[in-house]
Amino acid sequence: QVQLVESGGGSVQAGGSLRLSCVASGSIFSISSMGWYRQLPGKQRELVARTFSHGSPRYGDFVKGRFTASRDDALRTVHLQMNTLAPEDTAVYYCHAFVTAPDSLSRAYWGQGTQVTVSS
Repeated sequence: QVQLVESGGGSVQAGGSLRLSCVASGSIFSISSMGWYRQLPGKQRELVARTFSHGSPRYGDFVKGRFTASRDDALRTVHLQMNTLAPEDTAVYYCHAFVTAPDSLSRAYWGQGTQVTVSS
């Protein structure tokens, strides 16, 4: 099993910044992708940022250069630096990882979610 533990959510005023972090632990051979999704109230979960073992991160269209995702493979950690936050960024942010276990089986995992609230 794999656990994803998120930290860094909270409340901030519009224009402010937050940094989310997610650490993966457990039965891990490799992590091919690791990143963040969010779910706004009454909406489906959507991609925020996704990092890959090779290549550049991929971002949701709404990010528009405001967020930066980075990962540390040695620490099995992914960060999301969010700047110029707006009230419409208020959502529950979920860490996501696609993990290959030592037995070569691969599957996706989700964190428990962390609330981000942006006030105007």
